[in-house]
Amino acid sequence: MSVRILALDTTSEFGSLAILEDDRVLEEVLLHAPDGFSQVLYEHLERLLARHQLRATDFDCYAAASGPGAFTGVRVGLAAVKGLAEVAGRPVVAVSNLKALAWFGSAPLRAVVLDARRGEIYGAVYDAGLEPVAPEVVTRFPVWLASLPEGVLEFVATDFTPFRVALVGTRFESVPVVTAPRALAGAIARIAAGEFRAGRAADPASVDANYVRRADAELFWRDPRG
Repeated sequence: MSVRILALDTTSEFGSLAILEDDRVLEEVLLHAPDGFSQVLYEHLERLLARHQLRATDFDCYAAASGPGAFTGVRVGLAAVKGLAEVAGRPVVAVSNLKALAWFGSAPLRAVVLDARRGEIYGAVYDAGLEPVAPEVVTRFPVWLASLPEGVLEFVATDFTPFRVALVGTRFESVPVVTAPRALAGAIARIAAGEFRAGRAADPASVDANYVRRADAELFWRDPRG
């Protein structure tokens, strides 16, 4: 089935856009917006579409990184694709950043990890079919390590440097590490294409974020009634 997908990721200061057509990524653009994407996303999107002589409605499906990541960034990306999909009358696929990272692996088990700040990580384990083997969690890296399953495993991260020292003296000391690119939109588009062909793309209104960790307002709010 021929399919054209517009995918984006705005969940961290390094974001990306991609156009996929018939299983080929026509172009993937890495973006850097340390102050957030709300003011610059559509400018970059317009340039990308113009280079390929496409309109924002010329897609069969729209895809976005659903998190985990910066709460505002997650919302910006999802709002963008949901709005475009509503106008075009097309479905949406929301793809976990952790699943997108797993796409770059090659081992039977892919332990993917992202820095969640506050001394914690976002982690999960996927198999070669990108099906979850261990759920997405937010926790401390040593705690996550202790929970990982047995088997032929590799780590996948955009930057594994902060975590290497924690492997010393563990069963994971010699486990290979795959460094994924910062641009995830191409992988998101490829995953979304599979979901679209399988009939699992969703109505835009039903798509939600995958925060894994609750927002600060929830974490620190206290009921004054005790």
